Amino acid sequence: MIKPPGKWEVIDFQELKDYRDLFFFLVWRDIKVLYAQTIMGFAWAILNPLIQIIIFSIIFGKVAKLDTDGIPYVLFSTVAIIPWAYMSEAMTKSSQSLVSDQSMLGKIYFPRLIFPVTPVLAKLVDFAISLFLLLAVMLYYRISPTWNLLLLPFLVVLMMSVPAGIGFWLSALSIRFRDVKFAMPFAIRMLIYSAPILYSASSIPDGYRFLYSLNPVVAVIEGFRACLLGTEIPWEFILPGAVVSVILLVSGAIYFRKMERVFVDVI
Repeated sequence: MIKPPGKWEVIDFQELKDYRDLFFFLVWRDIKVLYAQTIMGFAWAILNPLIQIIIFSIIFGKVAKLDTDGIPYVLFSTVAIIPWAYMSEAMTKSSQSLVSDQSMLGKIYFPRLIFPVTPVLAKLVDFAISLFLLLAVMLYYRISPTWNLLLLPFLVVLMMSVPAGIGFWLSALSIRFRDVKFAMPFAIRMLIYSAPILYSASSIPDGYRFLYSLNPVVAVIEGFRACLLGTEIPWEFILPGAVVSVILLVSGAIYFRKMERVFVDVI
């Protein structure tokens, strides 16, 4: 039986702890299935962002010659594409998690919140592996670490909260509206142009910067650049984006818990 959440309860952490073995199993299953029966295995975690870096560096760095505030375009794009690759893939998988595993929903009770969170954690393996590519590029350009690196744990948490919050919303919606599956590729394409992945945030006119900063992806990308490249920390982008990310996460969890009781009825 699915228990209704308490009046002020958003996430039942004790319940998640009780089902931690299942949680671990689903995360490990996602990791194993992703590269099962592949020749290159985990090398795809490096190859995927590497191809994007090469293409973007040629088109936007060499041909379009976009301004990067004096940072070599390969380095500029690598620092952005590594966290973006994680967020885009985690968002896509999380949004379809309930639909993909709908056969489990009507069999036994366990916290349904596990489903959208599982891809967010499983994709961290890809992110960790792709950091070797980022490290190689930074070593090539002789980038030395600065005190900004202390901000990295906060940025990783922020990076995880973005797909988690969006995943809560979209996974609950996708059970009733299968259009979510078809809308996601379009949304991902729009997001990559709405964040400073291919261009510098400094190119945004001053009058639009606050509105632009409300995109939490902007906070993650600009934060990673400042953290890893030692540039000035852009708090005007990070703080608003972090606030929006928390709102997405909390509101998404509340909506997910509200819809949880009808999941089995509409699959």
